[in-house]
Amino acid sequence: MRVKEITNEKHPFVYEDELATKARAMIRDLNVRIIPVTDGDQKILGIVSRGDLMIISSQVSAMRVKGIMANLAHIAAMDDDAFAIVKEMVRFDEWYVPVVNSSQDKTYRGVLGLENFIEFSIKTSPEKLAKPVSEIMCKDVISCSPEDEVDNIWRLMQTKSFAGLPVTKKNKLVGMITQKDLLESERFFPTFESAKGRFRTPSKISSLMKTEVLAVEPSTKVIRVAKIMVFSNIGRVPVKDEKGMLVGIVDREDVARLLVK
Repeated sequence: MRVKEITNEKHPFVYEDELATKARAMIRDLNVRIIPVTDGDQKILGIVSRGDLMIISSQVSAMRVKGIMANLAHIAAMDDDAFAIVKEMVRFDEWYVPVVNSSQDKTYRGVLGLENFIEFSIKTSPEKLAKPVSEIMCKDVISCSPEDEVDNIWRLMQTKSFAGLPVTKKNKLVGMITQKDLLESERFFPTFESAKGRFRTPSKISSLMKTEVLAVEPSTKVIRVAKIMVFSNIGRVPVKDEKGMLVGIVDREDVARLLVK
């Protein structure tokens, strides 16, 4: 299978000299996690992620995309072996890679995401996803409380590169909070990012978290989790026991790792 068979060629991009606020609006409104950055000839230069955009607190910021974009760790070419590329993505903890025409021609063509590979595997290799979630989930889960201040969780997500956290109360799963939630709720920009922050009472996670969480039990088959991730555009799924206690979490990388073993 070649990269071109599963690449999303409709994935949006921005030019390096466009405003960073435009990239933020695209990530928010189109519900994507990264935006590739190109020059005027559509040659790939870098990427902007949700995490990169969390540093922008003003809707009228004059910052340009090139001022916040990250350098490219990896790129893929349309004729590359998709299995090998996904294996490298898992190895280097990358959920997305921009795709170009070839190793010589860096013209942007689209994005290959782990979800594209997982969706293809659901159709072609469902037997590889027959294991219970308990065999691939992360059991050492970092969570937050509904009473935690948004400021502190914002910082935690930035410093630890967390895209989302389960919210628990006495270890019982009560919600999820993600970078997407923070970016969408601009009225909750952290007090440390605001000139008037010292006059405001810090917001609590309870004011932003989603309480309707798609969660599974340890015995759930991985294929069900894979379908939730692909068809509901969810990056991570918490695992809880019969009492609702958080016992683990599964993300797209865990599923992809199982597929490329």
